[in-house]
Amino acid sequence: MRNFPVSRGTVAGILKGYSGLSAAVFTEIYSTILRKSSANLLMFLSFGVPILCFVMMYFVRACTPTFGEDSAEHGHFLFIQVASVVLGLYVLITTILDPIFHFSAEVSYAILVGMVVLLMAPLAIPVKMTFCPLRINQPEIRNQQVASSDETLQGEGNADKTEPLLKSSESSTYLGSFREGDEASEVAMLLAVGEGAVKKKRRPKRGEDFKFTEAVIKADFWLLFLVYFTGVGSGVTVLNNLAQIGIAQGIHSTTILLSLFSFCNFIGRLGGGVVSEHFVRSKTVPRTLWMTCTQIIMVITYLLFASAISGTLYAATALLGICYGVQFSIMIPTVSELFGLKHFGIFYNFMSLGNPLGAFLFSGLLAGYIYDNEAAKQHGLGLITSSISCIGPNCFRLTFLILAGICGVGSVASIILTKRIWPVYQMLYGGGSFRLPQTSTY
Repeated sequence: MRNFPVSRGTVAGILKGYSGLSAAVFTEIYSTILRKSSANLLMFLSFGVPILCFVMMYFVRACTPTFGEDSAEHGHFLFIQVASVVLGLYVLITTILDPIFHFSAEVSYAILVGMVVLLMAPLAIPVKMTFCPLRINQPEIRNQQVASSDETLQGEGNADKTEPLLKSSESSTYLGSFREGDEASEVAMLLAVGEGAVKKKRRPKRGEDFKFTEAVIKADFWLLFLVYFTGVGSGVTVLNNLAQIGIAQGIHSTTILLSLFSFCNFIGRLGGGVVSEHFVRSKTVPRTLWMTCTQIIMVITYLLFASAISGTLYAATALLGICYGVQFSIMIPTVSELFGLKHFGIFYNFMSLGNPLGAFLFSGLLAGYIYDNEAAKQHGLGLITSSISCIGPNCFRLTFLILAGICGVGSVASIILTKRIWPVYQMLYGGGSFRLPQTSTY
């Protein structure tokens, strides 16, 4: 996020998109290389993944960001997005065809090699930049620097003659809704600070760098957490119980259902970043507007699940996967834009608690309890046991109705949040691209 501050939505969509595909990639490794051995899978997750993380850690480091429009950077992002979509389609198609054609070991290894090639495709960008670096005409740069220096000096001379001593900041025109009435007091305070009579420590405003203790007392912080919690908490409940949902509605093989959700989840993560980035630049529309839209669709989707209408299960699963994925790619850049990048890691990890917290409350306690009770009723048992299955739409109907209500609350909270932060996005993206607040530092 710090290396690409002007493309935060795109970066978040790509990273969360690949993390959404990781489960499908691990499944392919489990089926082919590990030969469906649970012990080998646990060894791979315990040692293989940490080793890969330690090896790659060296390459993840801070770089000097560019704040202007870079066509080459845009092309690189587009290449990664296309490569990830091709990878997602490749994994989805091979997963669906495998149980139909029963691929041999040789074909399975060939599919795995193709997957690895697509997975490593983004490495073509640094290779290309290493062997074919972008050449810039140095004399032109010097001439531009000299010209810009002369213009700067000339402009400073004119500014000394015409500009007032106290000049309102450019961003104040965009933040009028929450700065009106403060001009006189701020000028008086500024004069007092200049004379040394008062030492003022100003609290950061939205769009600047916050400390965690400063952010947790803001209503926007908790509104964003509530919106994210309701979206991903309800979505992960369906994801954790998707196999049981399919079986309850008469689907014997849930592999296609799970693969469909996984791919649509990836599309939502990738597309959410791309779409929000486009509209925030062109229309200064807050990213949380898309959380509002997707959570309204999630309400309709949960009602569709609860109705258990024949033939709607796959469509509802696809819609939910897309809307669930959007929550991730919107939350990440929104946190960085509202509260800054200086302590972004703390804010991101705190917001991420909404996922496991929602899984515990809605999936572990709510859905599990209702499912076991309904299963016990069907089998005429007085005790609740996890060794029996529940069949029929009543197994999750009440759960889906409750989840629809939860997402309804999240939609209202998202509308309130979007209205509150609209001036912030007008300030940050008023010129068509991201502009750093004057007090923001990395």
